[in-house]
Amino acid sequence: MTRVKRGYVAVRRRNRVLERAAGFRGAHSRLFRPAKQQVMKALVASKRDRDKRKRDFRKLWITRINAAVRKQGMSYSRFIHQLYQSKILINRKMIAQIAVLDENGFTSIVNNI
Repeated sequence: MTRVKRGYVAVRRRNRVLERAAGFRGAHSRLFRPAKQQVMKALVASKRDRDKRKRDFRKLWITRINAAVRKQGMSYSRFIHQLYQSKILINRKMIAQIAVLDENGFTSIVNNI
């Protein structure tokens, strides 16, 4: 049989995968099949780590708030509970920023709840 050159769509699909695999080592950046596997693995890892980053930052904010609240003589859980009861709706990221950057402002928040 004569050789059949594949069409434009298939070539473009393979090139797209190989472009994403640029920077991988060895065959993982040069050959289509291993490159495709590594790209899929990398995409799974990036999604997983994006989700993990959100959890890690929330843990960091809670730790910072806890440290600042304990300086004021209160526990973290009691502080959050009193915030909700006072209908003060500030998220943990903002509270942590206030605790780190503006200690007097944080003290006033703790005293007002």
